[in-house]
Amino acid sequence: MFDRFIEAWSLMPDGVPIVTPSSRLLAVRWNGLPAMLKVATIAEEKRGGLLMQWWDGEGAATVYAHADNAVLLERAEDKRSLLTMAMNGEDDEASRIICETVRTLHKPRAKPYPDLVPLHDWFRALEPVALTHGGIFRTSAAVATGLLAEPQGAGVLHGDIHHSNILDFEDRGWLAIDPKGLLGERGYDYANLFCNPDLPATRDVERLRRQLPVVARESALAPERLLRWIVAYAGLSAAWFIEDGGDPGPALGVAEIAVAELANGS
Repeated sequence: MFDRFIEAWSLMPDGVPIVTPSSRLLAVRWNGLPAMLKVATIAEEKRGGLLMQWWDGEGAATVYAHADNAVLLERAEDKRSLLTMAMNGEDDEASRIICETVRTLHKPRAKPYPDLVPLHDWFRALEPVALTHGGIFRTSAAVATGLLAEPQGAGVLHGDIHHSNILDFEDRGWLAIDPKGLLGERGYDYANLFCNPDLPATRDVERLRRQLPVVARESALAPERLLRWIVAYAGLSAAWFIEDGGDPGPALGVAEIAVAELANGS
């Protein structure tokens, strides 16, 4: 799978292949620079590659070369991690860094959009689960319906913003990788900051209360609307966990916390 791209782009392998359900990856050197060769095996990843090209290195890793379903990406080598920061007393600073990167990604560009999936389509996975399970799923679906019916502006969304998808590229700053390529209201991209399953503190109401004003200020979103996006996103995330045979509990816990905060007028 890699050989023809290695030959075409004069690459030198710099690691072992990584196989995921959606792509094949190989760390390489390109003109002496660290790079990542990524070959998409599903449409979602190919769409993400097109969006990376569209960003053209602004807020996201640079695409050095592309062909068919493959992209050659700028590769981060710094060891700083936003997830490590968030778990070791620098949660607020990690969120501010993420918000700054997201603002750059959302900035309008004077060129046509690449292939993107509307948020209406993305949220379809929530509907059958809400009908089957009711409860907080139904609440999340209702909130999502209201947000999608009256979007406050629409633009390009990364679609999978979390602490491990924004990496330290040293002199280039913190840059995004692995987008899903969505089209919709920007509040969606900020909601995942409150729902990352790799961060145990997301299930703590005090963390949400502390983070909400930080993210609202950095994103220029009203706290109430941000809470609504958290309710919608957390329900959708839980629905995906059910589809994949995983545990929806942590995501549902976030949704329940956000619903309670909305009821309290936060």
